[in-house]
Amino acid sequence: MKFETKAIRIQSDRTSQQEHSTPIYPTSSFVFESAEQMAEVFGGEMEGNIYSRFTNPSVREFELKIAALEETEDAIATASGMSAIFASLVAFLKVGDHLLISRAVFGSTYKMMDNYLTGFGIEYTFISPSQDIDNWDELVKPNTKMLFIETPSNPGLFIYDLEKVSKWSKKHELLLNVDNCFATPYLQRPKYFGADIIVHSATKFIDGQGRVLGGVVAGSKEIVEKVFAFVRNAGPSLSPFNAWILSKSLETLAVRMDRHCENALKLAEKLQAHPKINKVNYPFLKDHPQYLIAKKQMSQGGGIVTFELKGGIDAGRKFLNNLKLLSLTANLGDSRTIASHPATTTHAKLSEEERHELGISPGLIRISVGLEHIDDISEDIMQSLTNI
Repeated sequence: MKFETKAIRIQSDRTSQQEHSTPIYPTSSFVFESAEQMAEVFGGEMEGNIYSRFTNPSVREFELKIAALEETEDAIATASGMSAIFASLVAFLKVGDHLLISRAVFGSTYKMMDNYLTGFGIEYTFISPSQDIDNWDELVKPNTKMLFIETPSNPGLFIYDLEKVSKWSKKHELLLNVDNCFATPYLQRPKYFGADIIVHSATKFIDGQGRVLGGVVAGSKEIVEKVFAFVRNAGPSLSPFNAWILSKSLETLAVRMDRHCENALKLAEKLQAHPKINKVNYPFLKDHPQYLIAKKQMSQGGGIVTFELKGGIDAGRKFLNNLKLLSLTANLGDSRTIASHPATTTHAKLSEEERHELGISPGLIRISVGLEHIDDISEDIMQSLTNI
């Protein structure tokens, strides 16, 4: 089946009611027909649901869809994108291990290293996005176990060459963990290029309408079993209601992403010549530094556009305050277009030097381009720029 068909037609088995649309299973636990059956399910000798912290039919449908769309053997859902990232790390890293991680990652992922992983006795080294892969060898230690990257990155839209990174990781026997949130499985499938672990904040484009939180980790059966063991015991499980919403959202992911990408490219091209903008950043613009890499591993450029305003932080704040249609909110991947100023919000806790290395200038604006008519999106942005 093609991507769109899998996203729609993979469903839980129908109940005796013969429903066309999958129901929600909002229950904390499940019953057994006998003590023997209960013992067999608890012992892993028979498949079955025990407790919704472990498995739930609504959650399982979402997981199976993600696995099919990412073309991995399995997937495990979590309560949020950050819990998915955390689970994908601590399920494989222990005291004394070393992690290589791109510096071009989401702010919360960045701070997780400082605030928590070191407290667990896990070492880490940041890889600069400007650092050539040929120079990564010197960063590998005998205890290095994993490489974590985000591509495209948030908010710098840096693109890693997944094929090259995968070959390098395999040479050093490292697990390659890829945050595929910005691209979604529709635009990019890291497994095809050799990724071992794929994580998503399903809160973003997968939900697509700013309704629920969710995360997911995809990979081989062996990978997912290890993450499942952590989720089962630690408890960052996805709720059945959120899973039902997310599973339904996947049915429209392809058509939504087509519109996000179409609008984003048109907006990026229109902003390129604006006198109050120093630079526009979008993976499918020909002047993007990794344009050829993006074209190789992504089918379209995604729904995020960034641009650097002349005038720094003051200009950034004025731009946001002048907007009339666009939303100012702590999210992205919504049907509604969202504007944010990373230097004073999502990446405010980083030092100026750290932000500079990630391409986050004082005047950088991130636009999560929504599904409204492109003329209305552009008109609001243009009037805001005029009034800075």
